[in-house]
Amino acid sequence: MKHPPYLDRVFEHEDFVIFAKPEGFGVHCEADQPGIHSLAEAQLGQKLWLVHRLDKVTSGLLIMAKNEVSARVFGQLFADKKIQKTYLAISSHRPKRKQGRIKGDMVSARGGSYKLTKSMSNPAITDFFSISVVPGLRVFVCRPLTGKTHQIRVALKSEGAPIEGDHRYGAVSDRTYLHAWRLAFVYNDQPFEIEQRPTTGNLYLTPEFGAVLNRLDDNERWPSHWSHRLESCNE
Repeated sequence: MKHPPYLDRVFEHEDFVIFAKPEGFGVHCEADQPGIHSLAEAQLGQKLWLVHRLDKVTSGLLIMAKNEVSARVFGQLFADKKIQKTYLAISSHRPKRKQGRIKGDMVSARGGSYKLTKSMSNPAITDFFSISVVPGLRVFVCRPLTGKTHQIRVALKSEGAPIEGDHRYGAVSDRTYLHAWRLAFVYNDQPFEIEQRPTTGNLYLTPEFGAVLNRLDDNERWPSHWSHRLESCNE
């Protein structure tokens, strides 16, 4: 059993709070450890509403509402795809493409895993581009346009680049290298852009990875020329 962590509050509003979820903890309680939701409520001393989720192996930004009204607002924002989510992943495999849109239905596979198919009845859609960190290692900047379980993990595996440390779809490492990096949305007519860099994981903490993030910060977190190309893709 892992020791329950103290949750960092990256941003707090009168109606919601955004925590930095640590990797290795689920949002709900499990038999051997508490969930992030209950830990957050205990830490703040108030009831909180989960408005979205992150996989247990994923770290990063997690929104919780402080009241029912804001929970409904965020529920609608997510339903209308008006919350822009950007993730960072690392893979040691060479992808089929360095950037693009990954689209297809996700179906159950063995042992609770999923796989991507070519059918499009209710497709998972993920946009991505990648940058070399060092020879043999790439960082993938991903934007899921849908909210399927294991979506980014399955999407990158389908491109031949399973996420480093993902025991379900890739190889074992010190952690699964998937991090919810940025959230952008408009709440009650006020725009918010919240960002939090990963704080754990040997590969995330290297100077080379830091240099890649600095490049993204100094230029654009999502290249405008690539955004324009994606807008012309068929949904």
